[in-house]
Amino acid sequence: MKNTMDIQEILKCLPHRFPFLMVDRVIEINEGKSLVAIKNVTFNEPFFTGHFPQMAVMPGVLLLEALAQAGGILVHTFNKKGIEDGTVHLLAGIDNARFKRIVKPGDQLRLEVTFIRAKSDIWKMSGVATVDGQVACTADIMSAQRKIQRD
Repeated sequence: MKNTMDIQEILKCLPHRFPFLMVDRVIEINEGKSLVAIKNVTFNEPFFTGHFPQMAVMPGVLLLEALAQAGGILVHTFNKKGIEDGTVHLLAGIDNARFKRIVKPGDQLRLEVTFIRAKSDIWKMSGVATVDGQVACTADIMSAQRKIQRD
């Protein structure tokens, strides 16, 4: 596997599509151990029209979603299963979430996820989202691997 992924490769790993895809590029892969991805935050994001329109702030829940999606890509580096074969990772839990900095339009969100452990179909990872080297959000994320029906 390459050490980076563009958007076309990401789309093969994740079922998410606009407007809910929160990963634009993977810039570093330590296969099966850790991953660094990028989310470019723009004013055109649909959530900014209703989330504090006078002071655009990316919702904390979407920071967690971005970390979870990066975690889904990391899991893909383990087992090579993805949306193409009907495998998805559903968010199963979040522990120890902390928000430290506002994320606003124009920011580039750096998403770092590290594998902790896997038991059966449950995967646990730690995640850190930063902007310009400042921590925006941290959390431990759990996902559950599932097969989906394809039409």
